[in-house]
Amino acid sequence: MLRRLHPEQPDTFAFTAANQQWAEAQITKYPEGRQASAVIPLLWRAQEQEGWLTRPAIESVADMLGMAYIRVLEVASFYFMFQLQPVGSVAHIQVCGTTSCMICGAEDLIAVCKDKIAAKPHVLSADGKLSWEEVECLGSCANAPMAQIGKDYYEDLTAESFGKIIDALAAGQVPTPGPQNGRYAAEPKSGLTSLTDHEAGKPQYNASVALATDLGDTVKRIDGTEVPILTPWLGKDGKAAATKSAPKPPKAPAPAKPAVKQAQEAKEAQPETLTAARDGKADDLKMLKGVGPKLEQTLNALGFYHFDQIAAWTPEQVAWVDSRLKFKGRIERDGWIEQAAKLAAGEETEFAKRAKKDGTYED
Repeated sequence: MLRRLHPEQPDTFAFTAANQQWAEAQITKYPEGRQASAVIPLLWRAQEQEGWLTRPAIESVADMLGMAYIRVLEVASFYFMFQLQPVGSVAHIQVCGTTSCMICGAEDLIAVCKDKIAAKPHVLSADGKLSWEEVECLGSCANAPMAQIGKDYYEDLTAESFGKIIDALAAGQVPTPGPQNGRYAAEPKSGLTSLTDHEAGKPQYNASVALATDLGDTVKRIDGTEVPILTPWLGKDGKAAATKSAPKPPKAPAPAKPAVKQAQEAKEAQPETLTAARDGKADDLKMLKGVGPKLEQTLNALGFYHFDQIAAWTPEQVAWVDSRLKFKGRIERDGWIEQAAKLAAGEETEFAKRAKKDGTYED
């Protein structure tokens, strides 16, 4: 299935304050230089906030992680859990259409969606509250047919019971998830034939349904107000928690170098910088693999506007620049100097060719 960005996009995206704190905390899970590993949780949080993944959200996550936009788009378009088009403001309904559910009546459920929501999947209902799609196996074959709505499963459905659930959602109610035919979980429809003592003392709902019902969050999207903030390795202020182990004795300070020597080394390490682009025309540094708009702004702020400046960096100067970038190791990892040398000489790299072909979304 071809998955494209929706033709209508908002102008901007920004995490809420709570979600921004959460996102920054997630990045701390990963070693320096490996922040890209946080791309899926950050994209998911953006989708939870907005309901779907917009292009500005994808670009914002890319900037936070120092990734090329195309790399983040590749992730978003590969995983079907990411919605690349608007979804219902109340709920997006995913009907399982794989073998067990299809045999047991999934087509009837899809017909209900077409009748009550929209004739085609990924189209909003007339009031904008609901949307639907058919998905592959959701793993609840013993309770077929079923659908996932929000975070929870609605199982053992019929066209009639499914229609009532959709009507309730449209009316602002939160239907109870789980089996809809009276089953407690996934026991035989004919009733228990063993462990019957459990039948008498069981609670009203199984654990999954009970939790969803108690929280009332079946269709509620994560909004950053959850407690705890789901980053147990950090405090609630988003800062690293103090270690309980005894502090290590401080290392003996290294002998200070003569002031003249320090000044000389600092001068040698810092590359030549400019206060502005030559003739007011800066090179498009985004033609370097790994450089997006935000990183280009950082480089310009440091005084680098042209490919020949970057091509001339020595290893000591690379270390100086690297220490001033958010994510270290990018210069050598993505081969900036080699790319910059070719671009400064009027040649064109493979990355630059692809980037020019289709903007920043070619890599």
